[in-house]
Amino acid sequence: MTRGFYIGRFQPFHNGHLSMVERIAEDVDELVLGIGSADDSHTVRDPFTAGERIMMITKSLVDYDLVTYAVPIEDLERNSVWVSHVQSMSPDFDVAYSNNPLVIQLFREDNIEVRQSPMFNREVLSGSEVRERMINDGDWESLVPEAVVEVVYEIGGIERIQMISDTDSDES
Repeated sequence: MTRGFYIGRFQPFHNGHLSMVERIAEDVDELVLGIGSADDSHTVRDPFTAGERIMMITKSLVDYDLVTYAVPIEDLERNSVWVSHVQSMSPDFDVAYSNNPLVIQLFREDNIEVRQSPMFNREVLSGSEVRERMINDGDWESLVPEAVVEVVYEIGGIERIQMISDTDSDES
């Protein structure tokens, strides 16, 4: 049995993340999804809580024939011990998946195999693009799984991100 590890902030979990999970599922029997920056929420960059992101992921993957575990990983400002921190929060895994150069370097320095995958329509499928569309009443729904749309509306996510993106400045 092979267990993979895929870390992301998933702010929110979008179709690019889903495509990555589908690709990883071809290689592994089980997948740990590390919810990065789990301690951050209610900001424009990180509007959703770790629990909300776990809901998004779990509901989006419920029909897939893949055992998944979503685990929160708080930020650690010491890169030299980051991998051991991740390992302490996660079930054991055999291979890590990432396209982030720092994450790749840190795993490789700890002798953990890292596999990269092609990005899926990265110009549009990025968390920052989804969040920007949420703030500006654009079409964000087509960029995320239906389950994520449901969770965002359930938690009042649009109102939240629009409110926290607002400024109290008098300048235009």
